Amino acid sequence: MTDPAFRAHAADSVGGLPAAEWDALEDSGNPFTSHCFLKLLEDSGSVGGSSGWIPTPIVIEESTGVLAGALPAYLKEHSQGEYVFDHSWADAWHRAGGHYYPKMQISVPFTPATGPRLLSCREDVALPLLRAAEQLCAANGLSSAHASFIEPAQVSIFERAGWLIRNDIQFHWENRDYGDFADFLAALSSRKRKDIRKERAKAQDGVEIRSLTGAEIRPEHWEAFWMFYQDTGIRKWGRPYLTRDAFTLLGERMADKIMLILAFIDDNPVAGALNFIGRDALYGRYWGAVVDKPFLHFELCYYQAIEAAIALGLDRVEAGAQGGHKLARGYEPVRTWSAHYIAHEGFREAIADFLERERSGIAQDQLWLGERTPFRKGG
Repeated sequence: MTDPAFRAHAADSVGGLPAAEWDALEDSGNPFTSHCFLKLLEDSGSVGGSSGWIPTPIVIEESTGVLAGALPAYLKEHSQGEYVFDHSWADAWHRAGGHYYPKMQISVPFTPATGPRLLSCREDVALPLLRAAEQLCAANGLSSAHASFIEPAQVSIFERAGWLIRNDIQFHWENRDYGDFADFLAALSSRKRKDIRKERAKAQDGVEIRSLTGAEIRPEHWEAFWMFYQDTGIRKWGRPYLTRDAFTLLGERMADKIMLILAFIDDNPVAGALNFIGRDALYGRYWGAVVDKPFLHFELCYYQAIEAAIALGLDRVEAGAQGGHKLARGYEPVRTWSAHYIAHEGFREAIADFLERERSGIAQDQLWLGERTPFRKGG
């Protein structure tokens, strides 16, 4: 930092920073970079402690002490819960005699949703934030810093800073001014329309589906969803990332930003999908079930989300990482972005070469997938 009007430092937590100042740094309406959500992760014990995610937000303050910019940053002792996989990089560096961990992760823990990573409404603060992250790496012997799921408008800032850019693919649903779900179906090929109608009929047979938000979500609903989440987490990750307290706090602090879609049989909840409501997107995050019912996953996570986004006038649905099966259900391949600062010059060159080759493959995959969407050709 060379501007005497600014002071950069790493804080101990997001919760210890002024909420109003943090939220004033950017106005995207992204629920995950809000002070409330990041503090909730800390307060619930989902990050910190033995989680391997140590909150280390990097902030820039004006001479008056008011926040001018911030990075939601964490010190990491592993690469779990990131969804941008760098395990092979860690293995390569360890084989070369280096120590990949600890590293810095600039992201929202356990959340593969696009959003701002440079929190500032001032253009003159963005690059100093990244330089502060680099200086923190140097001062603490960190191998690298990584920013994941960067909103596209911010990618060029990381490029100007000299960070390496990486691409991947997610599947998002785009709202093309549909009036209702029938309008969306009309945009699909005849065969795909029939397939989706059949799937929805089978999923809804004998099931009551309720979409709940705000005060409609009661403690018993969170208790049921905790059971669903545990089952999915144990099968996918080995252990759930979020603690039970996280769901209680979500209900207490962010219920108006949440849509909980539950399936009931005989008035008993048997499956559910948790969504966050942003200013322009619905973000599907977690799903789980205690019954094995065909197509119920697609109904709760994809079709109900589409209906909700249309009703709320949102631009898109981001349904999480991976999942090529989303393609047949109207979710289209879009490119996602991450940026990487590698301290060691030789290691950096090797990763840059890898990313160049990987990028070509990702571009080809996106083209191939884009030709196989279910929409009517020429429609």
